[in-house]
Amino acid sequence: MFEEIFLASSRIAAYRKAVGDESIKEIKKIAKPLRGLRVVHVNSTAKAGGGGVAEILRSLLPLMRDVGLNAKWTIITPPKEFFGVTQKIHDSLQGSHSGLSDDDKKLYIETGKKIAESFKKEKADVWIFHDPQPLAIPFFADRLKSAISRIHIDLSSPNKDTWNFLLPFFEPYKKIIFSMDEFVNPKIPREKVKIFAPAIDPLISKNKALPRSVAKRVIASHNIHPDKPLIAQISRFDRWKDPIGVIKAFYIAKNEIPDLQLVLLGLMLASDNPRSATVLKQVQRYVRGDPANIHLLYDPEEIKTENETLVNAFQAGSDVVIQKSIKEGFGLTVTEAMWKGKPVIGGRAGGIKLQIKDGRNGFLVSSPEECGQRIVELIKNPALSRRMGRRARESVKKKFLIPRLLRDYLNLFKEVLE
Repeated sequence: MFEEIFLASSRIAAYRKAVGDESIKEIKKIAKPLRGLRVVHVNSTAKAGGGGVAEILRSLLPLMRDVGLNAKWTIITPPKEFFGVTQKIHDSLQGSHSGLSDDDKKLYIETGKKIAESFKKEKADVWIFHDPQPLAIPFFADRLKSAISRIHIDLSSPNKDTWNFLLPFFEPYKKIIFSMDEFVNPKIPREKVKIFAPAIDPLISKNKALPRSVAKRVIASHNIHPDKPLIAQISRFDRWKDPIGVIKAFYIAKNEIPDLQLVLLGLMLASDNPRSATVLKQVQRYVRGDPANIHLLYDPEEIKTENETLVNAFQAGSDVVIQKSIKEGFGLTVTEAMWKGKPVIGGRAGGIKLQIKDGRNGFLVSSPEECGQRIVELIKNPALSRRMGRRARESVKKKFLIPRLLRDYLNLFKEVLE
């Protein structure tokens, strides 16, 4: 019930320009005693556009190999109904009042046992299991030593019943990684806790500098005027991303900026998030008030532009990028837009607060009204927008690029193996 993912190679030396020579030297020094270490990352999807975890692993694994580790990426392949349960787990861990039924819990446990059984012949020195989908594997396969859990989601206010159900499955783990302190539940032993944030890869095509003329051409090809004010939210159609709140903010801002346009871009590619279609239908009802200026881009069959180019174009070509999440483990799309020198308006939630320093390199908001006001402020004040954008890029360079994440993992492996 698993599948190995094969990746192209990449070199840590290629990141020297982005992070500096000293950073590269430090990483190589940390990695030297770890050469040959067998590391396996396990998650639930590898699809392009399938979420931030897959994107991070696609960049991180080749770099682990380049510095001498024997790193492998495996995805679990359970029945479709399992993902319905893990979506409920995801929602309830982020605060949804509807928890798990007895049948849900039974399916999660039985599937976890079957997946664990399929891992019996696999060997590694360190295992990293990402998020709730593969969480139970070490519990049912006790020979998997030196296991690490990496929880990417916002755990600031979890549903207590769901959390108590999952808590025993954390027991076999040597370390549990969270993105920020406020996600750490007091029932997790503090000596097991590690805090470090995700990161983006500045060298993939989505994050490379894109000429403004190319961005405008891509935007125009989707029947959007490239020279009128444009705001965009780029994320999957998920209620925690609050796309309806973004549309409400757009209507507020449009009162002062009549030719304002909005793009909600979220290609529906991730097989382990079955609720996106439901959220999309709700969003479509809110679009009816201004269908000429609100653009939903979600169907990969209708969109001919390659996904990374599409995302890059709308992040680089928009006047303001929004990520109005009400729950957010981190928010890679925030980091991506900041890296492109864009001012980002983010929800005052979770990991977005790690990235945006309110009023300095972006704005944090708590309501559609506040978001609408900030949209107007940034579009009417280009100097402020440029200043925030410069600060945003610099903060990403210092804190949120993939070599830093590699370094954090290498240090953690050394700690786990001591």
